[in-house]
Amino acid sequence: MSQKLSIVIPCYNDEEYVLDALESALKQSYKNKEVVIVNDGSNISTTKLLNSIDNDLVKIIHQENKGLSSARNTGIKEASGEYIMLLDSDDKFEYSFAEKAIVVLNKNEDVGAVTCWGKRFIDDKIINTFKPKGGGINNFLFQNSSIGTSMLRKSCWEEIGGYDESMRKGYEDWEFYIRLTQKWNVHVLKEYLFNYRQRELSMRINAIDNHDVTIKKYIYTKHKDLYIENYYELVDHFLAENQRIKKELKKQKNKIEFKIGWFCLKPFRFVKNILNVRK
Repeated sequence: MSQKLSIVIPCYNDEEYVLDALESALKQSYKNKEVVIVNDGSNISTTKLLNSIDNDLVKIIHQENKGLSSARNTGIKEASGEYIMLLDSDDKFEYSFAEKAIVVLNKNEDVGAVTCWGKRFIDDKIINTFKPKGGGINNFLFQNSSIGTSMLRKSCWEEIGGYDESMRKGYEDWEFYIRLTQKWNVHVLKEYLFNYRQRELSMRINAIDNHDVTIKKYIYTKHKDLYIENYYELVDHFLAENQRIKKELKKQKNKIEFKIGWFCLKPFRFVKNILNVRK
């Protein structure tokens, strides 16, 4: 445990959960560590709570609200560790994650980041699980194949220029991994060591529901040369996506709710056709 670990926790208005995240950081079995919490322009009550934390292992940094990417970059810049463990302020890692991840990094120079399997939960109830693929760039071209809050080498973060601070609507972790995996791999610990708190209005859900097309256009444009280089994979991806949508539409049409709706609207379509003929 000679290498130092810095656990970076960005926090924005998360007074309800941030202490749980901090506990999971401080109780990591890896001993040589520090925790850096970045208060990203939170409200008064959250700021007051963070300022009340009295622990020699914890450093609190305050900045005006600049978004998740900026908060992560700020925390990593201030971190003194060789290894960075990213943790959002409403999530938790099992206590053995850091120790197991650092073993992988020490043994594999081609690995730039380590992730794991995860569980989504609401309150204390697990609602589902997920298993990211990790790997190299081929697994990250069209989707994020890693948990955003993972372990990485600080030197890798420095070499690729950190997180893109212009990305404030989501998918910033995916874009970061696109750059990372062009030089290193992401290793997956095949254990459920990450606990993701599912919230009704999470940044992830907001990005999927409201900004998916805009963000993907930005990513594909920013990495235009990469996607040109992988042109055939790009074509295959969008053709497969087209087929998936067709199958989903067919599935919806076969549902009883669709058939009932179609039957109920049949008289209106009949009247509409008569009116169109008379015109």
